[in-house]
Amino acid sequence: VQLVESGGGSVQAGGSLRLSCAVSRFSYSTAYMAWLRQTPGKEREGVAAIFSGTTGPHKHYANWVKGRFIISQDDAKNTLYLQMNDQKPDDTAIYYCAACRNFGECRLSRPPSYPYWGQGTQVTVS
Repeated sequence: VQLVESGGGSVQAGGSLRLSCAVSRFSYSTAYMAWLRQTPGKEREGVAAIFSGTTGPHKHYANWVKGRFIISQDDAKNTLYLQMNDQKPDDTAIYYCAACRNFGECRLSRPPSYPYWGQGTQVTVS
């Protein structure tokens, strides 16, 4: 499994960024994909997750997201995205893409439950 994030950078408060995660050697069909983040001195926390169920994608968000972020995936490109809008200085963190082979085995509220991680991409909001 290989997860490679990109799209991080610096943005002013109120601005937007879109993160991408290229996924390889991994099957999307039953996967539960997620974005998580970590700031210095804090534990990793879940941001958003997506599961491609038979009736369409199911998305889960941390309560604090409050509609500002949107998770999506492009199966044809094997890429996971996180669109971040109306960013705040508290959003400054390293953002990680993570994968779980089967929905139900991982929980967004328990980051250590995800077995596969990318290297992370820095997002700085000032």
